[in-house]
Amino acid sequence: MTLSDLIPRGALEWIGSTAAISTTASFVPQLVRVWRRKSASDISLTMFLLFSFGLACWLVYGLGIGSGPVTVANAVTLALSLTILVLKLRYDRHNRPDGRGSSSDKIKT
Repeated sequence: MTLSDLIPRGALEWIGSTAAISTTASFVPQLVRVWRRKSASDISLTMFLLFSFGLACWLVYGLGIGSGPVTVANAVTLALSLTILVLKLRYDRHNRPDGRGSSSDKIKT
């Protein structure tokens, strides 16, 4: 017996959609913070690169199984994550005194 035998399909879709909205929306405050501060020095570049790669894999998986909630959630979250990455690279480069970076601006893992 599986969980899908116990919970109606519509309820599982609702749970999946709620999970997708919640986890995707969790990136919005981080993006707003980076945007307002014009700094992302406290964000790990390695983590966001790896996370974005994972999201891209989930996106392909969602497309492959034809799941709307998985596909949409991962597409939107990937867009948010890549936006944070772009801002991090832009702001870190812009905030460096010599244009190349200082020892305090090295990649944080």
